[in-house]
Amino acid sequence: MTGQYEVMMVFSLKNGEEAAVALQEKFQGMIEANGTVENVDVWGKRRLAYLINDEAEGYYVVVTFTAESDFPAELDRVFKITDGVLRTMITKKQG
Repeated sequence: MTGQYEVMMVFSLKNGEEAAVALQEKFQGMIEANGTVENVDVWGKRRLAYLINDEAEGYYVVVTFTAESDFPAELDRVFKITDGVLRTMITKKQG
């Protein structure tokens, strides 16, 4: 069953903005391979509300996509084992 999802990703900037953009492209490619990307909203470098891993800034990206219902769990699993990912949140949109 397909659903519409939104994922917010916050990447580390300790290896530079290029590394954060590379992570964005990696995950965007993974989403495109498993579903349909509807919108990509790059917020870029923003100050974090609180320190995460001693970092005060993060690189924010929000992606809206449609995919099978088992894909978000796999995406979350890959987020957890990828260096440079500070925080993520996947939400299912009501429709």
